[in-house]
Amino acid sequence: MNAFVPASVTTDGFRSDILRHLSYTVGKDAAHASLYDWRMALSYALRDRIITPWFQATRRTWAEDHKRVYYLSMEFLIGRILEDAAINIGLREVAAAALSDLGQDFDLIADTEPDAALGNGGLGRLAACYMESMATLGCPAYGYGIRYEHGLFRQEFEHGQQVELAEDWLSQKHPFEFERPECAYTIGFNGNVETTGGRTVWRPDESVLASAYDMPVIGWSGRWANTLRLWSALPSSRFDLARFNRGDYTAAAESETLARTISRVLYPDDTTHQGKELRLKQEFFLTSATLQDILRRYLDSHSDLRALPSKVAIQMNDTHPALAGPELIRLLTDHHGIEFAEAMEIARACLGYTNHTLLPEALERWSTWLMGSVLPRHMQIIERIDDHHLKAHPKRPHYVGIVKHHEVRMGELAFIMSHRVNGVSALHTDLVKQRLFPELDALHPGRIINQTNGIAPRRWLRMANPRLSALISETIGAGWEDHLDRLSELEPHIEDKGFRDAFAAAKRANKVSTARWIKEATGVAVSPDALFDVQIKRIHEYKRQLLNILQTIAEWHTIRETPSGNHVPRVKIFGGKAAPGYAVAKEIIHLINDVARVINADPKVGDLLKVIFPPNYNVSMAERLVPAADLSEQISTAGKEASGTGNMKLSLNGALTIGTLDGANVEIRDHVGPENFFLFGMTADEAIARRAIDDHAREAILSSQALQDVLQMLAEGRFSPDQPDRYHGVVNRVWHHDYFLVASDFAAYCDAQGEVDKAYRDGDGWARKAALNTARMGYFSSDRAIRGYMKEIWNTDSML
Repeated sequence: MNAFVPASVTTDGFRSDILRHLSYTVGKDAAHASLYDWRMALSYALRDRIITPWFQATRRTWAEDHKRVYYLSMEFLIGRILEDAAINIGLREVAAAALSDLGQDFDLIADTEPDAALGNGGLGRLAACYMESMATLGCPAYGYGIRYEHGLFRQEFEHGQQVELAEDWLSQKHPFEFERPECAYTIGFNGNVETTGGRTVWRPDESVLASAYDMPVIGWSGRWANTLRLWSALPSSRFDLARFNRGDYTAAAESETLARTISRVLYPDDTTHQGKELRLKQEFFLTSATLQDILRRYLDSHSDLRALPSKVAIQMNDTHPALAGPELIRLLTDHHGIEFAEAMEIARACLGYTNHTLLPEALERWSTWLMGSVLPRHMQIIERIDDHHLKAHPKRPHYVGIVKHHEVRMGELAFIMSHRVNGVSALHTDLVKQRLFPELDALHPGRIINQTNGIAPRRWLRMANPRLSALISETIGAGWEDHLDRLSELEPHIEDKGFRDAFAAAKRANKVSTARWIKEATGVAVSPDALFDVQIKRIHEYKRQLLNILQTIAEWHTIRETPSGNHVPRVKIFGGKAAPGYAVAKEIIHLINDVARVINADPKVGDLLKVIFPPNYNVSMAERLVPAADLSEQISTAGKEASGTGNMKLSLNGALTIGTLDGANVEIRDHVGPENFFLFGMTADEAIARRAIDDHAREAILSSQALQDVLQMLAEGRFSPDQPDRYHGVVNRVWHHDYFLVASDFAAYCDAQGEVDKAYRDGDGWARKAALNTARMGYFSSDRAIRGYMKEIWNTDSML
């Protein structure tokens, strides 16, 4: 099914490469090799084919002195690499055939690869898609992140409650990375600032080394490869043997302990002072190492730092790397003698900021005390940036600024230090202008622009859904993988009953495979003929998993009351993690699992309703669930979801969406057609007006007998007989503190689910709607998004 296969690669030759690596790299013979050994040998054989385009791309960029893009992100949720790389270089089938000749199974081997634990959710997955698209489009780029030893966490459930365990993805050798010990930078913390001879000097009293690990990111057809550089923290001073020998073991290892802490865990719990300090240190670690690396690379071939913006574009993915502004100014002024005002303009011309959220808690703020103690020089620079901006804009309102109420506002810092600020969907960008930064937008008209998110079709259709991909290629021909707008060519064929039947058959085959996996993973048997209703995303109140499970309880109650009714069988599938310190989100997880336990064991319901919540949702699990989904739950409170990318993946793979007018749902609905989208709920403006009504939740509850029944069951402990008051907090919040409008949108959501049932009963009609979703999703390719960034933010072009 590959659109291309490198002419020089034969099955025999590739088989020889695998055996060579098995013997000389892994150190095993075929008779005694484990699945791990075969995977490593296969990975090295594939990696060999990536090195040449990687080197060629780097050499061309240097030779032609092309502008580079530097993408800074705390997350790169890259998932498994092996199969994705094999597909992108055209060797998936060759590798499978070579392994088959050796008595091995490609799928079985690839399935043993651990997910790289470098992210949490959509932010990190977007960064991964964008890196792949930059490589596909020939945009010279580096991604910069942290090489987390344990990542976020591995999620398990104990008695229905989330338990966080250390992720151990690096317990095995990572064959697609290259250690670069020669590339290391000192990162300082704390200390004091001195002025000597007219120069400002920061003297940290703590430091670590940032050591680089590189991964090649190969684009579609293997024509170009970029680099994902991840920083690992190492001690900056040697182990203190004298202290150790005196018995002071803890003090002897202080430097090593600090270093390991910096790059050990993604998003440490920041409900404590120590957690806040660690997160700030992590963010500075990333930005300082990256900027030192960028300037080193630039100065290797250029002498005038004033021309930096002509060769360097730096994109800050959310506010986590917002320290890039003051750190670049510090390096330009303190290390290279450039005047502050000029350094600020150079930095701004290089920097862009992607805003991903309207939630106040997600727009980082650091106390001035913490910033001043951990990064004293940067606190000075931040105050000077703020003062410089105020003097340049004397009409700036008094309540607007970077430093206010003893806090440093990272959103405002990122805005002021960027030449472009972009939202990630049309609605979100409007809300960024109107609600988040209205005063700054007025002072800097045109700085805020929109770049609607996109997803990589190579991974999220070509790799994740080979059955549907094969049907697409059979119908419209090869080559759509990097021209996703070609999916529109499917539309005339959708009027053919034979095509609709083939589309429905591909979906059902995916559901059969997923049902088998669900049985293995959870022990629950589900029917592939049921409607697979999927909500997979980070657990958060605004994403409203609570609304989903409350409606599930209502549906269960209806089935029990009218067992002979014309019910559509459903499998409700949840997936996602809650932040370790987010008690409400963890309570929602517990509730879902308690409800699942009761419903799945109810003989009166049987196969009419099942609730599935596999633990440890990650990219690989998404690759199983997305192709099998019939219904995509995108039910966030309007005005809270910036964009979403799960909504795009599911719709692209032929799932119909039930959702609010939030984030990219608005644009998805416009593209797939309102008749192929189940819309419900208040708009963003209506949500604001609703919150202004006293007792809005009580009013909604009293008007819905179904919701009253559900809340009564929770209050009575129907799903927690061992602890009847377990969900009194949930009930109380819905009645009295329903900021996310679960009660107010409940009735409309139930009505929309009724429309889903009605549509699903018409199997052929549903297949038509699902196929139209796939055919009309070409706009949501990450290639389209990256072209927009290249033209409107980075001012660069392709080298292909």
